[in-house]
Amino acid sequence: MTVFTRKSNSEKPMAEVLNADPEELRQLLATRMPYGKHQGRLLLDLPEPYVVWLVRNQLPEGRLGKQLLAIYEIKVNGLEGLLRPLSPKSDR
Repeated sequence: MTVFTRKSNSEKPMAEVLNADPEELRQLLATRMPYGKHQGRLLLDLPEPYVVWLVRNQLPEGRLGKQLLAIYEIKVNGLEGLLRPLSPKSDR
């Protein structure tokens, strides 16, 4: 899944490629946070300040990191409302 890339920890993330694969979107909306205070919550339901903090401080590597970057872009651009009807049962 290549949604966003990040060159180094000092750079802010920037949307470079948006993959319009519906299956990837379904997986993004069904993914739950695997650890931490918000363990078990859907990524879409994570508090925006927490997502911003992760992106700025300790974004995980791999697929989860890419998904969190996508969620970051969704949240800071106010697009949650468009995706919420497509997501599994919300934790909110």
